[in-house]
Amino acid sequence: MTLIVTVILVALVFEYINGFHDTANSIATVVSTKVLTPRQAVILAACMNLLGALWGTAVARTISSGLVDARLVAMTSNIIICALLGPIVWNLATWWFGLPSSSSHALIGGLCGAALAGSDNNWNVIIWSHPNPEHWYQGKGLLWKVIVPMVTSPMAGLVLGFILMALLYLALHNLHPSPVNRFFGKAQVFSASAMGLMHGTNDAQKTMGIIALALLGATTAGHFDHLPGWLSFLRTPAPLPGKELEIAVWIKVVCALTMATGTAAGGWRIIRTLGHKMVKLHPINGFAAETSSATVIFLATHFGIPVSTTHNISAAIMGVGSARRFNAIKWTVVERMVWAWILTIPVSGLIAYWLVRMLRLLGWAP
Repeated sequence: MTLIVTVILVALVFEYINGFHDTANSIATVVSTKVLTPRQAVILAACMNLLGALWGTAVARTISSGLVDARLVAMTSNIIICALLGPIVWNLATWWFGLPSSSSHALIGGLCGAALAGSDNNWNVIIWSHPNPEHWYQGKGLLWKVIVPMVTSPMAGLVLGFILMALLYLALHNLHPSPVNRFFGKAQVFSASAMGLMHGTNDAQKTMGIIALALLGATTAGHFDHLPGWLSFLRTPAPLPGKELEIAVWIKVVCALTMATGTAAGGWRIIRTLGHKMVKLHPINGFAAETSSATVIFLATHFGIPVSTTHNISAAIMGVGSARRFNAIKWTVVERMVWAWILTIPVSGLIAYWLVRMLRLLGWAP
């Protein structure tokens, strides 16, 4: 019981860090364009994150049952804690250096690394195939649920941002900048709200999946057989054949509130990178970037694909900046960001992998 409580607490620590680490994703542009003050933007992002986190569970189900074959690895509480510590360490490191890396991919890397160590390096623990090519979006595994979207979703954000910005330039090039800035200053409040909502729908659900996975494992192992009645809500039975794991309402609420609290704490180091260092933004640019990114994340969430909010908004900002002129982007900053993106999954996975191996050497994990 103590280990299960520890798993839930560590998962919520990750959710809190995710909130302040990824706050910049939804508010960097609206702050840098001076449409909202940092305090106003943080409050807006926290509220929209809360609403988004309570909307749907498709991504949570992918994390809890669509990446790792639970039949091939004993996902004990110790192993799940290691799976969470890997991304926590990576998130804190990238936050310290102001690099907008992906909390989503850090969590996925930690989960896969811990699962590999817990299964004695059985690579079959990570499901690569999809059962029906005609329904590829319903397939399980790292390839179709993570690797492919890791490349395609930022590309979609970049292209959509470029196209939307180019169309806005064509439509508005004869107008004076002042009325354009006033209009898009107001419109950007709505696009930033949409970005915060979509961030909540995708990112908050990942921790929901981890908690559900831990409770499912404890229930299956019989750890909750003698719980008092008032703790019966912790029991999470395995889904029936052909059904998906249901995420309890209390898990949704706790994760949503935790992420909103973390968001309210802010993440100013990363805001400076996205909103000031990479490209100079005006309200029309911020509106185009946020709208493009929110659209891509909405589609991914609909199909239960855990994409990176960071990658999407960063790529959309690049697309918007490139539409103005190619050298408007500070490519040295982009290069640092790309390296952080590339290293996120392997580094988080390695940290989690070696933590599990150390626990097994000490006899603290099966």
